Amino acid sequence: MKLPACMILAAALAALSFPSIAAEEGQPAAPKTAKPDLVKGEQGFTAVCAACHGADGNSTIPANPRLSQQHPEYLIKQLREFKDGKRNDAVMKGFASTLSEDDMRNIAYWVTAQKAKPGFAKDKDLVMLGERIFRGGIPDRQIAACAGCHSPNGAGIPSQYPRLSGQHADYTVAQLLAFRDGKRLNNVQMTGVAAKMNDREIRAVADYIAGLR
Repeated sequence: MKLPACMILAAALAALSFPSIAAEEGQPAAPKTAKPDLVKGEQGFTAVCAACHGADGNSTIPANPRLSQQHPEYLIKQLREFKDGKRNDAVMKGFASTLSEDDMRNIAYWVTAQKAKPGFAKDKDLVMLGERIFRGGIPDRQIAACAGCHSPNGAGIPSQYPRLSGQHADYTVAQLLAFRDGKRLNNVQMTGVAAKMNDREIRAVADYIAGLR
């Protein structure tokens, strides 16, 4: 049986006039993520981070990582994990604990928009070994190539793997040792890779990474 056109029109208008079932049942709409405020990000970075990481994220202290041009999603993840204790560092936990989600997002997006300065490899005796490991891994010990996740030029993959190119060798060595020795526990994949590497291999790949650009 065909419905009159006027009844079809009335039904359509009624459907448009009433809220959805989800809204009637009081289910909240999906939250919208606020856009980062880069002005506040610069202010927050200057106040909280610049003393250790440099005014523009290009740290000059080898033990402190360079943050400029890092992926913002990666920095936000690390700040959250410092704050909740998943990544253990007493100094960073103290700073991260003072930051809200908005603060983290604003700071991360501001500093990662700053241009990274190039780094340099220092140990010519190790850098060739480092290049072999970074590009090809160590197949006979099932050590994967770093380039497979962090890209051949160390740029990383946004939202997945951090940028490494130009990073201080001292910092990279410290993190690989922390993964290997069970002191940094917030990445199972990196723990597995570092567990198979000896000190010389770690120093070599860290030095090669420092010169990547």
